Amino acid sequence: MIDFRYHLVSIIAVFLALTVGLVLGTTMLQDPLLNTLQSETSDLRGQTEDLRTERDVADKVNAGADEMAEAVSKDMLDGLLTDLGVVVVAAPGADQKMTDALVKRVEEADGEVVGRIQITGAFLEGDKATFVDELSLQIAHEPGDLTGSPYEKAGAEIGRALAVTEEDEDTGTEGGTEPGTAEDSGGDTGSDGASDAASDGEEDGGSGDGKSGYDPEAVLDAFSEGGLITVEDDPAGAADAVLFVAPAAGASHGGDDPEAANAVLGTLTAALHEEVDAVAVAGDGPSARGDGMLAQARAQESAFATVDVAGRPMGEIITILALAENLEQGGGAYGIGERVRGFLPDPLPDRIESSDEEPSDERSSDGGGAAGSGGDGGAAEVRRTNQDGK
Repeated sequence: MIDFRYHLVSIIAVFLALTVGLVLGTTMLQDPLLNTLQSETSDLRGQTEDLRTERDVADKVNAGADEMAEAVSKDMLDGLLTDLGVVVVAAPGADQKMTDALVKRVEEADGEVVGRIQITGAFLEGDKATFVDELSLQIAHEPGDLTGSPYEKAGAEIGRALAVTEEDEDTGTEGGTEPGTAEDSGGDTGSDGASDAASDGEEDGGSGDGKSGYDPEAVLDAFSEGGLITVEDDPAGAADAVLFVAPAAGASHGGDDPEAANAVLGTLTAALHEEVDAVAVAGDGPSARGDGMLAQARAQESAFATVDVAGRPMGEIITILALAENLEQGGGAYGIGERVRGFLPDPLPDRIESSDEEPSDERSSDGGGAAGSGGDGGAAEVRRTNQDGK
């Protein structure tokens, strides 16, 4: 047996080792260790001060850039959206201040915000996909033409309901009525006139809005009554372009999965762009990273434009420039995120000549500029036709 003295010696040895360790740690190792820690702390404190200084400088530069953007905004935006109707569509969680600011920029560019649409959170809920699909097919004028996912079908129907038809643009009227119809019928532009226009569309082999019985306002009402969107003003058949505001960082998208919700929004926007001449999506920096809406759209090289700095005045201006550019060519990605084409479009898009001004010979000969006037007082109704090569 091990006697008690062996245990006692072992305990004494352990405490002696601890004592020696404490003495060494507080004497021989104390100064070098403290000096190292103090040096590293001083370096970190210096780096923090440098970063704080750089941040303050960046804030001042950004503030100055915003002031400069405000000062030149009128000159940069003047005439870019002349006589065009723009519908502003806001995703669930979109920044209301950003949306309101972009509305003002549209007006600054001589465009007209003909209506606003708010997409509800219910639209993005996974268990509503079947309902969205069935509703789209029920209200479609040509259900057989709808293909793809439920959200592609819904986007196509909403886009058709919003888009200005070529017939409207050519005649300068909102119902697609041929010039002289009101005069020939004693000024009656009611249901009989609409029926005549629809009959003409059928005889000419037209489709979509030109066919009898299609009511774009009823389409929007159906989606609204289904709890999928809310509509302000009267955007039906009045949109040459759509300005889509993406969800803000940290906002509730609706639905259970933010990644899936952003994918649905991208699908919906792409379908809208198939029907409407130009679409630009405005978002903040985080929306262009990870699984954000802009990041997913850019990864798929979508045909609509994207801007990831729309939360600042300079970003609002870039958004209008991108929207105007998208009237004539494929969508560009602008801002500071990944896969961007540049900070802003280069070259800048051309201004659109007002319909109540005489077009120059040069623009008339090459088909440029705005659509022609549809008669006296028709300037406000003139919308730009879809550009070739988009």
